[in-house]
This record gives sequence, C-alpha cells and structure tokens, in this order.
Amino acid sequence: MMRALVRPLSPRDPHEAHRVASPLELFTDLCYVVAIAQGALTLEHEIAEGHVAHGLIWFAASFFAIFWAWLNFVWFSSAYDPDDTVHRVLTLLQVFGSLVLAAGVPRMFDHDFTLGVVGYVIMRVGLVLMWLRAAAGHPERRTTALRYVGGLAAVQLGWVVALVVTARDIPVWLFVVLVALDFAVPVWAERAGTTPWHPHHIAERYGLFFIIVLGETILSVTLALQAAFAEQDPPVELWFVVAGGVLVTFCAWWLYFARENGDVLTGNDVGYVWGFGHYVIFGAAAAVGVGLSARIAFYGHHAEVSDVVSSAFVTGPVAAALAALWVVNVRLHDPSIRTAGPFAAAIAACVAVTFVPVSELWVGLICVALLTSELVLTSDDRAGAGVARVGAAD
Repeated sequence: MMRALVRPLSPRDPHEAHRVASPLELFTDLCYVVAIAQGALTLEHEIAEGHVAHGLIWFAASFFAIFWAWLNFVWFSSAYDPDDTVHRVLTLLQVFGSLVLAAGVPRMFDHDFTLGVVGYVIMRVGLVLMWLRAAAGHPERRTTALRYVGGLAAVQLGWVVALVVTARDIPVWLFVVLVALDFAVPVWAERAGTTPWHPHHIAERYGLFFIIVLGETILSVTLALQAAFAEQDPPVELWFVVAGGVLVTFCAWWLYFARENGDVLTGNDVGYVWGFGHYVIFGAAAAVGVGLSARIAFYGHHAEVSDVVSSAFVTGPVAAALAALWVVNVRLHDPSIRTAGPFAAAIAACVAVTFVPVSELWVGLICVALLTSELVLTSDDRAGAGVARVGAAD
C-alpha cells in the first residue's frame, strides 16, 4: 500500500524504448492552454483598441510566464517520474498554480503581476519539492537537484520581493532581469551533471503542446468568424481569412512534424537552444490566431488599427515562427542551403506581402510553397537513406 503512495524516486532511462507522454502529462498540457487563451484574447482586445505596442510587450511577457512554467515541469518529468501518489499531487499542485496564473494574465496587461506571482509561488513549491525528492533518490545527481532547488527558490523570492517593492507594477527592465535569472537556473544546475531526460519523450511533449496551441488558435479564429458572419452583410473578405487561416494552420502542423525532432536532441548543447527556442514557435503560433482575429475585426470595421497593422499581426508571427522553426529544428537535420534557402525566401515573402491586399491568403500560399519544398527534400532524404541501407546490406 505504501509503495502506491510513495515510491523511491529513481531516474528514468534516457534510452527507454516506447517512452510516451502519460495521461497526467497530457492533462497538465491541456490546463496550460487556459492561460494561453487568456493572453491571446487580451492581446486581441489591445489590438482592437489600437494599443499595439503595449499589447505586444505584455503578451510576450505573459506568454513567457506560461511557457517557462510548463517547460520546467516537462524537463523534470522526462528525467524523473515515479507516477506515485506524491508525484501526482505535486503535479496537480502545479496545475492549480497554472490556473491561478491564467486568471492573472489579463491583469499583467494592466501592470498588475499579483496573481501571476502567486500562481508561480504555488507552482514553484510543487517543483522544488519534486527536486528535493530527486536529490534524495538520485545520489549521482544530488548536486544538480539541489542547485535547482536553490536557484528556483532564490529567483522566486526575487519575483516576490519585486512585486512588493514595485507595488505590483514590475517594470519591463526588472522583468527582463528576473527572466534572465530564470534562464540561468537550468544552465547553472546542469553544469553539475546532466539530468537523464529522454529525447523522444521531450520531443513528443513539445509536439503535443504545439498541437494544443494550434487548437487554441483555431478556436479563437472560429469564434471571431462566427460573430462576424452573424452580422448583416458580412464582408466577402472574411472568406480570405478562412482560406488563409486554414492554409497557415495546416501547413504549420505539417512543417513542424515533417522531421523527427527526437533524433536531433543529442545533449544539453542542443537541448537548450531547442527547448528555449520553442518560446518563439509557440508564442508566434498563438499570435497568428490573434492576427487573423484582428483581420476579421478590420474587415468588419470593428478595429482601431489600419490595414497594414492588422496585416502585420498575421505576416509577422508567421515569419517569426518559420525563422524559429528552421533555427531550432530544421537546421539540426540539414543546415545547408537546401533548407535555409526556401525558409529564407518564405520569411522574406511573408514580410513583403504585409503591404498587399488580403495578405492572409498570400501568407497561406507561401506556407504551402514552403511545405511543398520541405516534403520534396524529406522524401529525397528518406529515399537516399533507403538506398544506403540496401547497399550496406548487399
């Protein structure tokens, strides 16, 4: 009975066959999308009211808070997951903290970080207790685990002090400093010894989260279209948003999964860039939905922004997502001009069509062209690998 409640926490095998995400991990990912939806919805309102720069800054800040909380749990659970009662309770405690964070996301846009910091305190309590279990159960990585404990606790204390001293309105410069300290914790901790994370498990967790972000994007655009089409004489341009949004979303999914991500995660040198770089991929994917909703509002004359500005909220996130996708993923498979050229051309084309009517449709077609290029390249690579295997067998 006691073993069902508390099991010895030992490291997972980083080469474990058929390692997949657990139901608890899937549930955790799904809960984080609540916070993402809150950030996207608030940014959409900021754009509609003409507060473009303010909305962008605080969307980036709030999305980092969501992403970083999720990332810390993902990498821990890849290395240590006894799936006992204590682990489940501590995981659900972090899920509860993420929901408190989600409730505080709109307030961040009003410069009130209270709920955000409270949510983080709850999540960090759960995560610190997990690392203490790892320190006790994995003597070879005890120093690493204790560095995580000390680093997470110290930085979180810094956030609490900053909240109190600034009367809830943490300035951007201080936010950036604290974010840099947060980034430094895993780098410093892992120098004492790498935790045994599983590359294919990590790749699956990131892939599943990307799917969830795309799902939130589709939902937000669908709701905006539903409201627009319910009005009398809806503008015909809405159909361009439908076509462009479908093409961008479907191509984004296909481009992301065109190559096996787990195969290139060979160590921390790659893992840091790959893991942290997904902030841009995930954030841009969420922002695309906001941009498409902004286009709907513009066509329906419900926005305070111009054609070019609303267009930039579609073309800009797509260009950013493509650039990040090449840097953190495709480049690791093939850094040659074969991949760099098509991605660079697509990014430049996305920027160029910002100033063209119905830019959302053009962006969708650009993504189709890039996907076609990727499919040809990956097909050729697989064919070449097959020929090599046959030759080796002969």
